[in-house]
Amino acid sequence: MIEITYYGHSTYLVKINNKSILFDPFISPNPKASLIKVADIKPDYILISHGHEDHVADAESIAKGSDAMLVSNYEIAVWFAEKGVEKYHPMNHGGSKTFDFGKVKYVNAVHSSTLPDGSSGGAAGGFVIEHANGCFYFAGDTALTYDMKLIGEEFKIDFAFLPIGDNFTMGIKDAIKAASFVGTKKIIGIHYDTFPYIEIDLELAKKEAAEAGKELILLNIGETFTL
Repeated sequence: MIEITYYGHSTYLVKINNKSILFDPFISPNPKASLIKVADIKPDYILISHGHEDHVADAESIAKGSDAMLVSNYEIAVWFAEKGVEKYHPMNHGGSKTFDFGKVKYVNAVHSSTLPDGSSGGAAGGFVIEHANGCFYFAGDTALTYDMKLIGEEFKIDFAFLPIGDNFTMGIKDAIKAASFVGTKKIIGIHYDTFPYIEIDLELAKKEAAEAGKELILLNIGETFTL
């Protein structure tokens, strides 16, 4: 069993084996997450899929305030190291690393990646997390790709965090295909409704997922559930 808390946009805190992993922290600039106290979030790890501000905005403050290990691609990890983040681990596509909560593989994503100051964020990616009780996929911002079929061939994915907001990433139809490619029936939505460009009909998205034999899980900001 793992515990999952939603902080808005693509930001989730996942607790595995008494360790907490925070994905793509974008909270303080998000008016929809105004009730979340960033200073109270103390993860053991911060995993960042790519360099856009809406995925890294609170990473530095949370990393320094929690002594968390920041994990991302080489360019992003080094960028944060230059900002004084002392604990960091760089990765790149296709590479894996075992941490005390499980094994992380950095996988392909199709998306741009520029850091807030204009520096290169390297190539965008996603993460496959293997842990003692299962395996899940955090896609980050991406288009639908055939590379996702390789994930389904290599791993038994219990659930997947997939973007559904369309415009900048996959929409729900492609997210349903992505879930099939990686071999899961459970989709946890990310990257939707935060901005006008990515506002979607949530009930219709759930209906489309259900008609395709998938479960689309959409949480309220601040809500926690277990899988």
